[in-house]
Amino acid sequence: MSILMRAPRECASWFWDLEDHAPPGLRSALDTAARMSAILQKHELLQPTMLEWFWLVPEMGGAVGKASLGLMRPLDDEWTVRRVEGLRPVAFPEAEFSGFLVAGAGVWFDEDGARHREDRLVELTVSSEPLGLSADVSVFHDIWGPFDFRGAPHPETQRRNAPRLAAALMELDSLLGIEAEPGEPTYFGRAAGYGVMEPDVVDGRGPDLTDLL
Repeated sequence: MSILMRAPRECASWFWDLEDHAPPGLRSALDTAARMSAILQKHELLQPTMLEWFWLVPEMGGAVGKASLGLMRPLDDEWTVRRVEGLRPVAFPEAEFSGFLVAGAGVWFDEDGARHREDRLVELTVSSEPLGLSADVSVFHDIWGPFDFRGAPHPETQRRNAPRLAAALMELDSLLGIEAEPGEPTYFGRAAGYGVMEPDVVDGRGPDLTDLL
């Protein structure tokens, strides 16, 4: 069982608008996800095992079905393309693919340096818009910031985890040819540069966020 608390909203996220860097469509999205995942995997932040997405029919005002696919081949493999296309709802042959979440486990380190695996430690989303792609990396745990969700400082935990995330985000900027924009702030935090913004501190403690966990 996990010993990490997970927030229901992001603690921080980073967004790349790739309209000028990648064409729209499923193959382009899978290729981009494969290249981004390789960097996250190198830093042991995300080992892709599952794709999740919605099928949309714009004329009907939204989603007509949710689908998921266990990854038996690389993201950019022709098999993956065919399997995604094959899961289009039979009742809605006009349904469109709009993007997907890449799910899997990552590695984090506790304050003593012990390794742990955590499902959905880092989430990668790649969306396909009419003019091109966009991508988003999100984190939902307290290990990336200076305080845990109860407000207690945990500098060793942050030191053992945050630099890997920062290094991966910088490499993603280089790969994509564009600098990430910070995502929208939530109750649980917001991005600042390549890390999580330090919250207001009172008497050496951060805010207690457990009321919404």
